Amino acid sequence: MSDGRPDPDQLLARVQAAESKAARGKLKIFFGASAGVGKTYAMLSAARRQQELGIDIVIGVVETHGRKETEALVAGLERLPPREIPYRGQLLKEFDLDAALARAPTLILMDELAHSNVAGSRHPKRWQDVHELLDAGIDVYTTVNVQHLETLNDVVSGIAGIRVWETVPDHVFDAADEVVLVDLPPDDLLLRLKEGKVYLPQQAERAIRNFFRKGNLIALRELALRRTADRVDDEMLAYRRETSAAAVWQTRDALLVCIGPGTGAERLVRTGARMASRLEAPWHAIHVETPASGPGTASQHQHIVRALELAESLGARTLSLTAEEPVDALVGYAREHNLARVLVGRDHPRPWRPWYRSIADRLGHAAPDLDVIQVARSEDARDTAAKSVDPQPAAIDWIAYLKTVLICAVVTLLATPLADLLELTNIAMLFLLAVLIVATQLGRGPALAAALLAVASFDFFFVPPRFTFAVSDAKFVMTFGVMFIVALIVGQLTARYKQHAEVASRREARARALYEMARDLSAALLPLQVEEASSRFLQAEFGAEAILLLTDMEDRLQLLTPNVDAGRTATLDEGIARWAFDHGEAAGLGTDTLPGSPLLYLPLKAPMRTRGVLAIAPRDPLRVQEPEARRQLETFASLVAIAVERMHYVEVAQNTLVQMESEGLRNSLLAAISHDLRTPLAVLVGLAESMALTQPPPTDAQAKIATALQEEARRMSAQVNNLLDMARLQAGKVKLNRQWQPLEEVIGSALEASKAPLVGHTVAIALPDDLPLLEFDTVLIERVLCNLLENAAKYTPPGTRIDIGAAPGTHDIEVWVEDNGPGLPKASKGREDTLFQKFERGTREGTTSGVGLGLAICHAIVAAHGGKIHAENRATGGARFVFTLPRGNPPTIGAEDPLDEKGKSA
Repeated sequence: MSDGRPDPDQLLARVQAAESKAARGKLKIFFGASAGVGKTYAMLSAARRQQELGIDIVIGVVETHGRKETEALVAGLERLPPREIPYRGQLLKEFDLDAALARAPTLILMDELAHSNVAGSRHPKRWQDVHELLDAGIDVYTTVNVQHLETLNDVVSGIAGIRVWETVPDHVFDAADEVVLVDLPPDDLLLRLKEGKVYLPQQAERAIRNFFRKGNLIALRELALRRTADRVDDEMLAYRRETSAAAVWQTRDALLVCIGPGTGAERLVRTGARMASRLEAPWHAIHVETPASGPGTASQHQHIVRALELAESLGARTLSLTAEEPVDALVGYAREHNLARVLVGRDHPRPWRPWYRSIADRLGHAAPDLDVIQVARSEDARDTAAKSVDPQPAAIDWIAYLKTVLICAVVTLLATPLADLLELTNIAMLFLLAVLIVATQLGRGPALAAALLAVASFDFFFVPPRFTFAVSDAKFVMTFGVMFIVALIVGQLTARYKQHAEVASRREARARALYEMARDLSAALLPLQVEEASSRFLQAEFGAEAILLLTDMEDRLQLLTPNVDAGRTATLDEGIARWAFDHGEAAGLGTDTLPGSPLLYLPLKAPMRTRGVLAIAPRDPLRVQEPEARRQLETFASLVAIAVERMHYVEVAQNTLVQMESEGLRNSLLAAISHDLRTPLAVLVGLAESMALTQPPPTDAQAKIATALQEEARRMSAQVNNLLDMARLQAGKVKLNRQWQPLEEVIGSALEASKAPLVGHTVAIALPDDLPLLEFDTVLIERVLCNLLENAAKYTPPGTRIDIGAAPGTHDIEVWVEDNGPGLPKASKGREDTLFQKFERGTREGTTSGVGLGLAICHAIVAAHGGKIHAENRATGGARFVFTLPRGNPPTIGAEDPLDEKGKSA
């Protein structure tokens, strides 16, 4: 058993980690289940307490959301002025990281850790700003909700039905020095909402009906409590490792299942899974291979692999260990991971071996602090277990024993001439050397035989009377006994450490192979180079062939080299490969899905998505089914996936750069051409108007030509203006003139400006009475409405109706223009966003005029206001274009203000 002393390498690593951590700032996260539980208030209260202790505190970002209690805590604290960043024609305020680093306070407050910074900031995410502050040695207090944790994001969206796009990687949360859970019962939170302490009254009512339903709050609270408990459990395990705590602390239920050879292992695994499920506890399943048991037969090996795979599929953490004594390994693993309950199979009775102690008895004796649970086996499993524990003698390697005899004979021959020159003790040393050589080269059994032969040869040939086993002096009996025991111990220890060295050498070879593989993949620039590196690795380590299937633009799996040797792809099943890709799980050889396949299919799961499938064709199937080999193959597949994804994003970056340069050239060309066209177009319009005023008056035919010329010149002038506006918007040269004003007025002015295109159409307006004031640029939003109305009139037959409506939301106002026409073309189904690209038209058939810039201009204007725009087909027929504008915080208008009546009259 271990002497309980800590590993020196681990101690050194802890000291280095502590030194590195001491130079960094401390991160404290105030963690809650949802908005309104009081995270910011708790953060500010803690900051106030630190200020009273003389700590230098600065507010970097704090969002009070108009809550009086929170604003009261902000008073008196130094606040860094925000940095103004130009973005799409407006100035947005963001945290000034450089000012914070220059100020270098002891503690800085950074609210809303998951916040996304505006484009143009140094980092895209606020948590990256916090990371740089910590590197500079500045302590940080921050807040985050459970729905913003990356791994829980989809869980929360499934509960609340709302997807949160701003997330924080879990490693940031886990690396925090302290996490404070700010908890509030759902009923108290709902009461705060109704009292207007979280949102404004109208917003609070909508929030209660949607996200803040009581069931949602209960579920989110449980997630937050569980995530905090997991972190506390990790902290406890880390403390146990640092202090080398021996006894298991039963702070929570956790289970260890011990897997041995035989069919009963699968029943043991299923029992452990049921117990873990009832206890809602984590569980581990491990197998310990000892020198005595060896690798076992192929059947036993298959049982072990299948049991470990079953445990992993049922949610266990699996591991295969190599140790001299299984009990020591099991106890050490249980204590390292703080597993209080150990599940083992009941041993088969052995009346012929009364001294035999079961694994459960030995575990109980070695670790009284563990709860050892025995599981009964079926009859077949008991028979198998008995055979596996008391196996039939393996085939004897007679050549090894013959070599042992020869080595002892050679030593005897070499020592015979020296019998009169050396003391008997020196000759005994020669025989011990022979035992050592046999143990090193031939193993345990021959070492035992060498110990017997050494004692016998020493007695027969060198101890008087010579050439007989008789002993003249009783003291030589003790010599023989000690010599045999020493030879036996030396031989067994040598054989044991030789086996350990071989195991360590194999693991070191595998680690070196993975390192070389990672180095080759990091240097790969083409997918073909990745496949070549994969083939070399698999051939060298597992004697297997590699077939790489990557996805195309439509997520179809394609062979990387279509003209590959037919012999390699003869057994490739694209259906199994597709299943592995779609489910993100291994399939084929040695798995639970189509295990009869001769190939093993591993999905290439990269950080962002699955990039393809790696098919492995081994010559010896057992080599890739061992648990340790499977883990190495999965690590290898992850390295390949990361390399493929890296190359994908390099290609995306290159294409994006080319597109940006092309877009810039095109905008410059369009702006130049448009400027050159405006003057002749203005002249054409003036000439056409002058023709109508000439004396004598023009004839009817001449008047029609002049009118047509004037209309076409104006239409072309409008298109040129569109080109100029598009170029200015994309260049960011448009400055928004934002004013608080009613939406009704801009709709009225847009209808007035669109009279000509709307001739022959009926326009219906439906606006709610409680529509708030909005902050927007009147001219630009009028342009959006005019373009949408003109688009609706252009693509719908005369006599149809066009509807304009609006509805207030929690954070924005939704405005729509819809018609009763043919709707969006079928070719654009699922690709509605492409309608808002430049020079994109809904249909190129018929005589509808235009160059496809109207909707692109709408998209650019709405985006500059911080809104979104999309298109969809109505269920009753026709198209619907919807855009949103942020609600903001409109000014309070007194009862005497006439804006409401003015908006209605408009």
